[in-house]
This record gives sequence, C-alpha cells and structure tokens, in this order.
Amino acid sequence: MNGSNRLSKESLPTSQQVEHSHYHDTDQEHTDRTHGTGELTHPHVHSEESLRRIVNRLSRIEGHVRGIKTMVQQSTPCPDVLLQIAAVRGALDRVARIVLDEHLTECIGRAAQEGNIDVEIKQLKAALDRFLP
Repeated sequence: MNGSNRLSKESLPTSQQVEHSHYHDTDQEHTDRTHGTGELTHPHVHSEESLRRIVNRLSRIEGHVRGIKTMVQQSTPCPDVLLQIAAVRGALDRVARIVLDEHLTECIGRAAQEGNIDVEIKQLKAALDRFLP
C-alpha cells in the first residue's frame, strides 16, 4: 500500500479518524486495489462500525504489548511475561478471525455476485499461506 495516497488522521472528519493501514469508509475504496498480486480486485469497503471494532481491539493489543515491554524492562519473571505474550497472541488471533470472517461475508460475497470469485479466492489463499504457520 502506497503511503503517499493515505490521508492523514488530522485531515479526516472526527467520525472518520481511524488508525488503519489504509483509508476506508462506506464510500471509499482501497488506494491499492491489487492486494500485492498485480490483479485488480473488488472495491474494499467496510462499515465504520466494523472498523471501529477492529481498531479498538488493536489499540488494546497495542497497550498490552507496551505493558509486556515494561514487564521485561522491570525484570518481571519470564513465566509471567510468557503468559502475557500468549494473551496477546490470542487477542491477535481473535482480530484475525474478525477480519477473515468479514472478508468471507463481505468481500468474497461481493466477488461472487460480481462474477470475479476466482481472483478473490486466489488472493485469499495466498494471504492464508502467509498467515497460517
């Protein structure tokens, strides 16, 4: 995703100030619609409620990671640190599940209606290959 096409958080109306790797709202599309494959894909549209939910979860995870960093700096016992790392992994997995679920219901569903499901499935498989161990 090209950072030069991103809008700054301060330039958006308050209702659209979302920390996200690319700008979304119900009327906007990806600035990069190729998903790294070179093939043109669907408009990537998500509801503000969905974005808010995901961003809130990621913000909590971010705070949790900072807490782990503090634990390490304060020489907290390793088992306690590992327990907190496991909690962050679980939280990230739950966010990934939300993103995947939304992709399947919204993006794949839209691609099926528009008749370009093959490209969307190919891209999902490639993303899952990178995501899953």
